[in-house]
Amino acid sequence: MKLRQEDRQQRRFELAEAYKADGILARQADLVSLEIADMRKRCLVAASPGQVDVDRLVAIQRFEQFLRAKAVGLTERKSRLSEEIEKRRLALVEADRQVRVLEKLRERQLEAHRTKELRREVKRLDEVAISQWRGAE
Repeated sequence: MKLRQEDRQQRRFELAEAYKADGILARQADLVSLEIADMRKRCLVAASPGQVDVDRLVAIQRFEQFLRAKAVGLTERKSRLSEEIEKRRLALVEADRQVRVLEKLRERQLEAHRTKELRREVKRLDEVAISQWRGAE
């Protein structure tokens, strides 16, 4: 039973780590989205009427493309991580089920042992009572 409990604890730890990684990816994706919005604003400012710095505009657009590719990569990683989270969650559910089954089995065995001991005690008391009753006659 200890092995099953340790396995369940390990599964909990693995699931917690996966959720932690998911949170990190979500924060990274949020930061990339904010950077993309910032790049759009910079692009609008760089393309405003007046003198246009084409090199700066091109650099901003390249960096925005880089950020978009990074966002796509983060989305793909998050999708794979979601699948891994589900696998780990199911593994934890199974480990928890196994521990509960063993706990229930142990409870049944303890109850059967208690019942057997109680019957043995009642039988012994009955024998004592019978011997005392016979001795009193």
